[in-house]
Amino acid sequence: MAQQTANPREREAQLLLRAAARFAAVQAAESFDRSAAREAALFNRKLWTVFLSSVLRKENPLDADTKTNIKKIAMFVLDRCAAIELRPAPEQMTALIRINRNLAEGLRGG
Repeated sequence: MAQQTANPREREAQLLLRAAARFAAVQAAESFDRSAAREAALFNRKLWTVFLSSVLRKENPLDADTKTNIKKIAMFVLDRCAAIELRPAPEQMTALIRINRNLAEGLRGG
């Protein structure tokens, strides 16, 4: 019920944190699970595809500089997710974990 009533920014933050947690769990596992890494990357790629499409909409109220910055971050994230899906490696996930956590903190006003 709480997820249904959460504001959009809080919901986005929750999803980013969920994606970061999935990457972190894969990284922390005793043995590296390539399949879990690919699943985490796919989840994150879908999430960031939604963010990017939202930023690209004409009716998006963000200023041009913010849109440009989000587009650049999104392109990096999407490229990194694709790389993980092709050749998973634990070290590829660190930047994505940081990006997702930092953006989630910003969405929460932290």
